[in-house]
Amino acid sequence: MSRYARPYIEGLSLYYDPKPGNALRMDTNTNPLGENPACQQALKDCASMELGQYPSTYGGDLRQALAQLYSLDRENFVVGNGSDEILDIICKTYMQSSGRLVIAYPAYSLHGWFATVNGGTSVEVDLDGDFQLRVDAMVKAPGDLVVICTPNNPTSNLFRADDVKALLERSKRIVVIDEAYGEFAGESCIPLVKRYDNLIVTRTFSKAYALAGLRIGYSVANPDLTLEMQKIRVPYSLDKVSEHAAVLALQQQDFVSRAVDIVRRERPHLHRGLAELGLKPYPSDANFILFRCPFESAEFVRRLAAKNVMVRDFGKKRLLQDCARTTIGTREQNDITLKAMAEVVRECR
Repeated sequence: MSRYARPYIEGLSLYYDPKPGNALRMDTNTNPLGENPACQQALKDCASMELGQYPSTYGGDLRQALAQLYSLDRENFVVGNGSDEILDIICKTYMQSSGRLVIAYPAYSLHGWFATVNGGTSVEVDLDGDFQLRVDAMVKAPGDLVVICTPNNPTSNLFRADDVKALLERSKRIVVIDEAYGEFAGESCIPLVKRYDNLIVTRTFSKAYALAGLRIGYSVANPDLTLEMQKIRVPYSLDKVSEHAAVLALQQQDFVSRAVDIVRRERPHLHRGLAELGLKPYPSDANFILFRCPFESAEFVRRLAAKNVMVRDFGKKRLLQDCARTTIGTREQNDITLKAMAEVVRECR
């Protein structure tokens, strides 16, 4: 490491960066229908836009469209370059210098990363044996704010609604609920932002809306929190093309509904297929399934990739020994995946 870098950088690793080639991507939890039609329409519309000028400073058009969708006010929303930017803004706004971020474990790996790159640390509170929240432990854990993900990534389950409400009510600090996969679960804490002044919900256009390549995310909170976050947000971080595509996508809820319907129909089929192969799938409320391999997961994932099917390995993580995660796709995608998995299982036994 160079002598110029901040000390914490030495302990960081690069994020997941595979070389997929022409493989079937069952590792990224994206939409089974592929690209949202709003993408191509936005590109056509933007051909006549004045792209030599800056976009809206705070994404006003998208905030207004979100307000209409959720029957809230535009002052309830912050929009940005993916929900990852929103999570970064939250840490910059509410985590004190050298502060601590309380996170559930196992969970989305970037939650703790945001704490580190903002000069703080993360406090991991293990989920219980059913991958549910341990509310008492999270409330007692020292930190400036709390972040949970429901449905949780990579465990794929929703946290119990009563536990989430208890965490909100007992916490004397900001509670962030990452709902990147909320559309697939059919449950949301967004209606609760009017009741709890310490709640921030984050969502993304990358999954159910199939706009992952355009990087669009948002948060929902009371206007006081939103104003504080807007002061920290980098101006112009959401470009004109992405904002326009997101507004168009919000007008095409039938596309989202079709994607959600596919996932709900295919979830039991894929779960059953994994179990029949001798893999141990866990209950899922999302558009992916976590499963445990009866042999080394890294070897399983490597052999599967050699057959042009990619899933995500989590087998070296604590509490997830020999676990991997697969996206729930269309019937064709799922059957291709299961067929390749069957071949790998035979090879590994």
